[in-house]
Amino acid sequence: MARAHPLLQPYKPSAEDPFDAIKAAHLLNRAGFGGTPAEIDRVMKLGPDGAMEWLFDFPDAGADEQSRTDVPDLSAIDGYPSDFRALQKMLVGKTDEEKKEARKKLQMANREAVLATGNWWLKRMAFGPYPLQEKLTLFWHGHFTTSAKDERSATAMWNQNELLRRMSAGNFRSFVRAISRDPAMLDYLNNSQNRKAHPNENYARELMELFTLGIGNYTEDDIKNSARAFTGWAHDGDDFVFRKFDHDTDVKTFMGRKGNFDGDDIIDIILSKEACGNFIGMELYQFFVNDSCPDDLKAALGDILRDNKYEMRPLLRTMFASKAFYHPTVIGSQIKSPVQLVVGTIRTLGLDMPGERAVSGALNQMGQVPLHPPNVKGWPGGHQWISTSTLFVRYNTAVWLAGGSGQFATMNQRNKFRGVAQAGDTGFRPSTGGTPEAVVDAWVQRLIGRPISAEAREVLIDALGGHPEREDSVRKMVQLIVSMPEYQLC
Repeated sequence: MARAHPLLQPYKPSAEDPFDAIKAAHLLNRAGFGGTPAEIDRVMKLGPDGAMEWLFDFPDAGADEQSRTDVPDLSAIDGYPSDFRALQKMLVGKTDEEKKEARKKLQMANREAVLATGNWWLKRMAFGPYPLQEKLTLFWHGHFTTSAKDERSATAMWNQNELLRRMSAGNFRSFVRAISRDPAMLDYLNNSQNRKAHPNENYARELMELFTLGIGNYTEDDIKNSARAFTGWAHDGDDFVFRKFDHDTDVKTFMGRKGNFDGDDIIDIILSKEACGNFIGMELYQFFVNDSCPDDLKAALGDILRDNKYEMRPLLRTMFASKAFYHPTVIGSQIKSPVQLVVGTIRTLGLDMPGERAVSGALNQMGQVPLHPPNVKGWPGGHQWISTSTLFVRYNTAVWLAGGSGQFATMNQRNKFRGVAQAGDTGFRPSTGGTPEAVVDAWVQRLIGRPISAEAREVLIDALGGHPEREDSVRKMVQLIVSMPEYQLC
């Protein structure tokens, strides 16, 4: 039975602590990528319970199952194979020189396909029907990490992205079993080369260290024996295959148990450990709520997962409805990831998605390109999003999206930022009219969602130059807002 924890008690609105625009904006930022004024008004009217029902009202299905009208058509890219069989045929009967040219063309086409897939996903984050599902998909992409740089197959990355979306709020046990069979993961962590004669320990190690238990909750012998259990797990193109002749059928000793274990047995044993639920609960809490997760809170989160047989919706609902989530020290305390910064700015400014190369270039310089995590640990996040080099890119990207051109950079930083600064007009056309004070307050609420200092407010009022009816004046003022330190937080 779940241990009670005061931080996980449900938040109840009151006259002293109402569910206001600040809390509504906070919920939309953390459970998605920010809210438009209309969405914030809707969430306020729904209240915290109604808003939760709305956010969690998404199917446990991939985008392709939800709608076949907006998924990327990779086969339309010149030179990209429609499926694995077509890829094999590309090299049949070719000379060595022809194969070399075919592979070169395929590499170029795959780069275009990866870029198209990443851009499609960014559009879905910004404009898709289920913001929480996409935010969860982003979380799991950084947790069950695979990189397109190492996988070298846009189709495999697309299929994995759909798996992450489909399982994002479902059963964690089923999720781990599915990701263990995913072709992109099998390639990325070399389990396709894991054979009885030569066990490969990469996947077994990361399964425990990064995916389920955390460091200190397993031994080197556990790694060796679990690697043996996953021998023969491979793929043929886009399909998982079990190569029984490569599988080690001898008795294995894993976490104090003995048996002729396979990969699913290993997963079941891992999930029976208290450390697993605690670790996953902590990872979700730190991503969505607060970096600080003391041991007693971690144990309470783990209890919720275990009590619900690793169904994740009850845990997620508890977190988003908790007093901890709406605590004043939590609201506006999280440094926006580059994806959150870009997608949230596009949403709140009401923009169309800018050119894919400009957006990808900016995200690359800020350190987070979807489908390209830096290593198996994913993105470090938190304060590591901010450095001397990335801070100016963050300012300039937000200013560019608001119709500017990176005026805050030094000459050297302008050269780094050139790909974005010269990317062209994003089409931002702000509404005008009203008193200077009302215009400033409306845009601060829309973009930051929290009060700012009186001094900062006066600077923004002065920036309007007494002309709140002029588009260029309002645009300049908006550019100042998105270059404020407060805008880097949500």
